[in-house]
Amino acid sequence: MAAGRRITVIASGLLCAALALVVLFSSPGAFRSPLAIVLMASVGTAAVLLQQRLRHKAQGGVLRSPLWLNVLGIALALIALFPTMLHVPPLLMQAIAIAAVGSFAISSAIVLYSFRKQAAKQK
Repeated sequence: MAAGRRITVIASGLLCAALALVVLFSSPGAFRSPLAIVLMASVGTAAVLLQQRLRHKAQGGVLRSPLWLNVLGIALALIALFPTMLHVPPLLMQAIAIAAVGSFAISSAIVLYSFRKQAAKQK
């Protein structure tokens, strides 16, 4: 097993452990909140970005995630995190949380598509 592949497997295991801890120590009602959805989406995006970084080291290919989309997702997630302090109405907060998740999802889809495209070129 190559060193790069070993690091990827260890990183994937750590991510699964982190997600398991979040699920185990959260009450079932917590997953009905928009904040929990934003948290899970941001953990997934972090996993994709970590995988991008590890693949970049191993293969030397240049893959770029859309920075503006990630910054937008982080800004929306922060607004969803502090709705009372920013005086955001509950209905708007749900829309902002969904927009943050959408931003993370689109960014991750772009990165994963470029992984597939790069793998197809190498074959």
